[in-house]
Amino acid sequence: MNKKINTESNNEVLQALFQHEMEKSARLRGVILIGLLLFIGVSLLLVYLFFGEQYKTIFESNIAIYALLIYAVVIVVYETILHYLLKTQSDLLGRKSYFFTYLTTFSEIGLFSVLLIFVVERSQTLVILSAPAVLTYFILIILSTLYLNFKLSVYAGLLAAITYVSISFYYYYGIEPNQGFGLSVIQYLGQGIMMITAGISAGFVARLIMFKMNISLNTIIEKNEIVDLFGQQISQQIAQEILENPNELTGVRKNVTIMFLDIRNFTPFVENKEPEEVVNYLNKMFGFMIDIVQSEKGIINQFLGDGFMATFGAPISVDNSSERAVKAAEKIIITLNRKIESNSIPNTRVGIGIHFGEAVTGNIGSMARKQYSITGNVVILASRIEQLNKRFNGQLLVSEEVFDRLDSSRKEKYLALGSLKVKGREKPISIYQLKEGHE
Repeated sequence: MNKKINTESNNEVLQALFQHEMEKSARLRGVILIGLLLFIGVSLLLVYLFFGEQYKTIFESNIAIYALLIYAVVIVVYETILHYLLKTQSDLLGRKSYFFTYLTTFSEIGLFSVLLIFVVERSQTLVILSAPAVLTYFILIILSTLYLNFKLSVYAGLLAAITYVSISFYYYYGIEPNQGFGLSVIQYLGQGIMMITAGISAGFVARLIMFKMNISLNTIIEKNEIVDLFGQQISQQIAQEILENPNELTGVRKNVTIMFLDIRNFTPFVENKEPEEVVNYLNKMFGFMIDIVQSEKGIINQFLGDGFMATFGAPISVDNSSERAVKAAEKIIITLNRKIESNSIPNTRVGIGIHFGEAVTGNIGSMARKQYSITGNVVILASRIEQLNKRFNGQLLVSEEVFDRLDSSRKEKYLALGSLKVKGREKPISIYQLKEGHE
């Protein structure tokens, strides 16, 4: 059910982005068409200026160039108005996108077809139907791609082909104009087929653009989900690794190392302190601890008032998570002692317990609120080990499972305390304590 709701939410975002991109593309299309027609108009005037006599030999009048210039002016005015409406009426496409885009395409191709009819009627020759001006159909078909609609591009190609072939056949068989510069029937049909092909090709390009947009949006959605899920629990480096390995977020069994940290004698310490002093103290304490945990690719799963739980090896698997967790714990103790010596923070002791084992990891919650959760006996035992620090007056205890995975040089820092009973477990567990002088 949650996956279905999430899909529906993503679809809504996709639709909103599509509308936004469609508005931008429609405005861009208008600007491009205006620029192209202005270029064509200027080019035609230059051609007429230098090759006016040849032009009159073909058309026997100036009607064709006048008609093309008039068409360019009309379309420029038309597209300018549309561009203004799209810019000022941002919901125009959203309310009537289907009707609007098809009407615009019909208007542009229809106006050009009327121009062809006008030129043929006035010149009584089919020259215009085989002239470069006919390529304007292809320009309109190509620009339909910017509407990001496969069917619209195919529609543009079909409409251009039908109107062009219909006009060509009507005048080819209906009247007897000067055929000297005209095409044969099969050539007119060939032109129409090429227009249809251009429309289909433009449609596939539009579909490909939409496909790429969907991929980009889904990537953004995944990134946002990770940001919402983890907040400030993880470093940018780990966040990037999660993005590259999204399957790590699913509910799976993993071997992880769990660290529990507790500030000793916190309640008596804050008893006579103002709330602002307590918050400032905790910020100073947790600030450097978080940095150390993240430097060893761990994440802070949750704060527990005067402590926290951290995980190494999930959501992203790391090499020897136990070594990393113990290294982070030792750094925390060393840094804490240095800050105490420099009077940066009051005299403070911590208790840290670390255990390695299998856990079930994954997202738990609803669409409104999710949390990345680590569950299993490994979590419970790590908490129990941390509490044993009070009995042995230590600051760092690790289980045998963790100790066995440490580098030999690091093992020398630890003292075996033997097998101990812990609450919630029948079998005793072997515990190792960080020796004095290494704290």
